Amino acid sequence: MITLTNSQARQFMLLKQGLIGEHKFIGKQGVLDFIHQAGCIQFDPIDICGKNAEIVLQSRIKGFTKPMLAQLLYEDRKLFDYPDKQLSIIPVEYWPYFEGYRQAARANLENHPEIKTHIDYVRSFIQENGATCSDDFKLEGSTTWWSAINWSSGGKLSRSVLEQMYSSGDLVVHHKKGARRYYGLAEHHIPTDILNAPNPLPDDFAHMKWRILRRIGAVGLLWNRASDAWINIWGLTTGIRNKVFEALTNEGNIMPLTVDGLKDKLYFCATDMHLIETVLTNSAPKPRCEFIAPLDSFMWDRKLIKVIFDFDYSWEIYTPAHLRKYGMYVLPILYGDKFIGRIEVVCQRKVGTLMVKNIWYESGIKLTKKIEGAISTRVKKFAAFNDCKNIEVCDDTSMKNCD
Repeated sequence: MITLTNSQARQFMLLKQGLIGEHKFIGKQGVLDFIHQAGCIQFDPIDICGKNAEIVLQSRIKGFTKPMLAQLLYEDRKLFDYPDKQLSIIPVEYWPYFEGYRQAARANLENHPEIKTHIDYVRSFIQENGATCSDDFKLEGSTTWWSAINWSSGGKLSRSVLEQMYSSGDLVVHHKKGARRYYGLAEHHIPTDILNAPNPLPDDFAHMKWRILRRIGAVGLLWNRASDAWINIWGLTTGIRNKVFEALTNEGNIMPLTVDGLKDKLYFCATDMHLIETVLTNSAPKPRCEFIAPLDSFMWDRKLIKVIFDFDYSWEIYTPAHLRKYGMYVLPILYGDKFIGRIEVVCQRKVGTLMVKNIWYESGIKLTKKIEGAISTRVKKFAAFNDCKNIEVCDDTSMKNCD
């Protein structure tokens, strides 16, 4: 069995993620390449310094701009919005693999005649008027509807009908304005051969194998234990997960390894063996400084990050202010193969200013000129990513050269 040092395990994960050394994902094609590698990236509408999906991409994609993602989603239709690891952005080729979700949503519709009776009307409305949000038409009454595929629930009837049709695969997100979604007919935006393709997975067990393999590929290394990395894989009990890992190993799709000082085996995709060979034979890649998104696939198993990187991260946006240890929307700072701290930045878009509210460095981090310069450069690039021409640094923030 392969054994890695802790340093080699970190380098492997970072090489896989494209977060160390020279950029391996470049431009618009790089966005597609990375999302295919990760299987999906999580979407969150909160936009304090960029939305989560955008922050994920800016840390990896050389030359990334926010319009690239919007173009791939809503112009090129190479990607689509749908629940996977919670709300996600997914390559359009994977549409057939989520037929089980759509079937569950259609079955749920039978429990809601108050929704079903308006389906034809809403379809005709969109056919005649184009992309539609829930404010574009009025339906009388209310509903106790809940989504079969995510945590959305009813109340406003027009919104519930749209989201039910979206869950069932009748509609797709046509575009977004801020957090508001506008829906279009799926047959107008999903290629016919993909839209009508049968589910390639014969049963639930095959679906779980496919999902778990993608999640391992998204993180780089994962263990066979309870993990937030498995969120939203329906019916995944401990017993079934054990069988999935056994099957994937026997089929040669994943391989185990050990890390010095770690009791549990970790698993990686067999297609990443070349990266294992790289970290076993080559010196450490050139370091980069990157700000990591709160819901980055790299961070999906924070217990694993704590063990491998000795970095304890919690997203405190839903933590009451008086209980927060750091800030509401704080990004981990990666430098080389270590997390050296975390940063809180806020975009003041009306005045085009990126405010650096605070930086907290990890214990034992020595601030060299090289590290300070790398953080300064990253802040400037992060400001440009957010279309901010100015940078404001709070007086008590330990950062230089960001004027």
